[in-house]
Amino acid sequence: MITSVQMRAARALLGIDQKALAELAGVSLPTIQRMEASGGVVRGVVESLTRVVEALDRAGVELIGDNARSETGGRGVRLKNPPA
Repeated sequence: MITSVQMRAARALLGIDQKALAELAGVSLPTIQRMEASGGVVRGVVESLTRVVEALDRAGVELIGDNARSETGGRGVRLKNPPA
């Protein structure tokens, strides 16, 4: 679904900290901290993971999964629209 590296990269693209992401997603700060501390694919309560992914989507970040279309392949994140 989403890796901890993708979460950190998405936050960096948006210029927000863990607390801001927690507020956007409607989850607790410790939840975001646990998610980002995990190795590889983030594990946790499905509802919390869904909230985070949806919050990043609303904020304008596209998560790219394995084998998804991208110029170089692999996982990553990209902004849907370049910042103004």
